[in-house]
Amino acid sequence: MNEMCGLLHLNNPCWVKSSTDERWFIHRENYDKTFPNSNRPYKSPTARIESSRDCGVVPMTAIELIQIFLDPIKWMNMFPTIVTEARILDFLDSGNMGISIQLMYEKLHILSPLVESRDFFFIRCCKQLNHTTWIMMDVSYDLFKEIQTCAPSYAWKFPSGCLIPDMGDRKSLVAWIEHAQVDEKNQVNHIFRDLLYGHQTYGAKRWIVTLQTMSERNNFPMDATCPTRHGLKKEGLQNVKQISQRMVKSFCEILSMTEKLDFSTSSELNNTYRVSIRENEETTQSKGFIATAATSLWFPLAFKTVFNFLKDDKTRYQWDVFAKGNNVTELARVLTGTLPGNNITIIQSYMLKENNMLLLEESSIDEMGAFLIYAPIDLPIVTSIANGGDVTKVDIFPLGIIISPDGRLASERGNNGSAKDGSILTVAFQQLICTNNNSISQEQRMEAVTSVLNLLSSTVLQIKAALGCLD
Repeated sequence: MNEMCGLLHLNNPCWVKSSTDERWFIHRENYDKTFPNSNRPYKSPTARIESSRDCGVVPMTAIELIQIFLDPIKWMNMFPTIVTEARILDFLDSGNMGISIQLMYEKLHILSPLVESRDFFFIRCCKQLNHTTWIMMDVSYDLFKEIQTCAPSYAWKFPSGCLIPDMGDRKSLVAWIEHAQVDEKNQVNHIFRDLLYGHQTYGAKRWIVTLQTMSERNNFPMDATCPTRHGLKKEGLQNVKQISQRMVKSFCEILSMTEKLDFSTSSELNNTYRVSIRENEETTQSKGFIATAATSLWFPLAFKTVFNFLKDDKTRYQWDVFAKGNNVTELARVLTGTLPGNNITIIQSYMLKENNMLLLEESSIDEMGAFLIYAPIDLPIVTSIANGGDVTKVDIFPLGIIISPDGRLASERGNNGSAKDGSILTVAFQQLICTNNNSISQEQRMEAVTSVLNLLSSTVLQIKAALGCLD
């Protein structure tokens, strides 16, 4: 905790500013001198250190944030695009005297099926420093060292976390520090890994921006801004937000595919497609198996340009397989933030209309990236949701697109050092395979894989063609 408090001082000599991108990082020699510790993780020639700091104003009180950080379910829901899994392993201090300490596990992911997720076993300590200020600190605990060192990716968290002074008026200033050592043994997709890491994918700024975006989403006034025949009243609006959040979280979870692949992909696909089949373990959903296909690819366009194109109803027919070359109609819209494009929409498309279905979609954009996640839902279920019905038992199998800046410095882009914006698209589709028992034949597996891969590759090709990026 002393180390964490020391690093939170902006004038600490451990911090130096990068001459290329203005980011702050920890100077190793100064750090080791200031905070000597013989119990740090093993040294490896393939390991690297990641460190960063950032701060921002969040529209929540300090105590509300601490309550979220101490609850693994709320923690996952607040950071659905970062945290795949989280749970408490043990309570080390119950929270007396303004301090709470617990042993936790979490899995973090990078929103690409081509890069491994990270597993952390760590101690989380939340302490009230004074009437208005709290601190949250995480530090790795070597509970399962043998398991971790055999894993594809070994990650160790040095003291990291945030300081939260409450500003009043339901706002807090959050100062965040991330400091970790990572040793990735799988170097296959180093190009995508380096492009994504260059944008501080696990850095402090991403945690801050995500916290701001989700806090705004959760506290944004509920109001349908587009006429709807489903009569979205308060209960219906709350239901739409709830099921949409489950959809986004579910989509992000399926992208951690590197450790559970079932099929090898052909060289024609450039080894960037990933396919898996898993049993549906959601107790409230239809029984069966789910085939998932995902890929990540680079585009020579800024992520905002790509997002604005994909989000435009007038151009959706050019790439969406559900549109089948026809225009789509927006039936309802629920705002989730002040930025254009941050909303939940109910869409009618040509193919789904024939099957008495609608499309539920949530889109979001901030300075760290954007996403467009959607799922087909039966019309009677949409009507039930709008009328305040139970959303916990609704089947939802989301598809979608994540758009990330490619993370390279301007000096590294384009020819002769000229700046050239780029972005990485991660596209994923999934399909339910219904069976009469708890098994699936090889023929069913191959049919499902072929079907979901065709949908994915067709969508990717159509997006490339529409954006003029076929080469």
